[in-house]
Amino acid sequence: MDITQQGYVRTDLTTDGVAHILFYHPNHNSLPSRLLSELAAAFTAAGENPESKIVVLRSVEHKTFCAGASFDELGSIQDFETSKAFFSGFGNVINAMRRCPKIIVGRVHGKAVGGGVGLAAATDICFASRWASVRLSELAVGFGPFVIGPAVERKVGPATFAQLSLTPDEWRTAEWAKNKGLFQESFETVEQLDAYLVHFNNSLCKSSPEALLELKKVFWEGTENWDTLLTERAAISGRLALSEFSKNAIAVFKKG
Repeated sequence: MDITQQGYVRTDLTTDGVAHILFYHPNHNSLPSRLLSELAAAFTAAGENPESKIVVLRSVEHKTFCAGASFDELGSIQDFETSKAFFSGFGNVINAMRRCPKIIVGRVHGKAVGGGVGLAAATDICFASRWASVRLSELAVGFGPFVIGPAVERKVGPATFAQLSLTPDEWRTAEWAKNKGLFQESFETVEQLDAYLVHFNNSLCKSSPEALLELKKVFWEGTENWDTLLTERAAISGRLALSEFSKNAIAVFKKG
């Protein structure tokens, strides 16, 4: 099977109203267009489901939380419209998370790269294990974190976003990311992370749904232009990803 067609997104709804949105891909939980589309749809559905009180974003079955964009797919793209559409997939997920009326909790158990950092940043509150180091690798392959940039900058501020963007080869620890505001807690083990997540979710589910909805609106004030902004940013990435520099860099990266 074509590797871009592998993997899955699913939603597990608990009896107490926690909608766990899980994604998986065999290549380090990277995200081809199909999974990005399914993720966006999952957030929309969870937001519309009256039985879901809160949403948890998590990945499964790999030590990496998310390796970002699928280079297997990106490396095969030859035209601008397809390239722009690919990067718009990340924008669509972020906007679906932004518009979702439920609080979204992030569970980052392992490394987050590129778009994976963007997913963590687009949650309303995010918890991690000490293994959840982060890196924005986009500049190393000829473009930049343009689409996810607004979400990341919203959490960590412009100076830290610039630092991450301009050091694409440097890993930052989970504790560093916590100190910068990307993560709200960092735990020594995944088991501790999950234990706290259960406690936090149980507490949040007892809160007033109306109050949580109003808080969600407050958290995202000032982002009303993101439908347009992220599409414009996708066009920048889409153009740069077709450059000879980017094509060569992606080819080298795929060879390991």
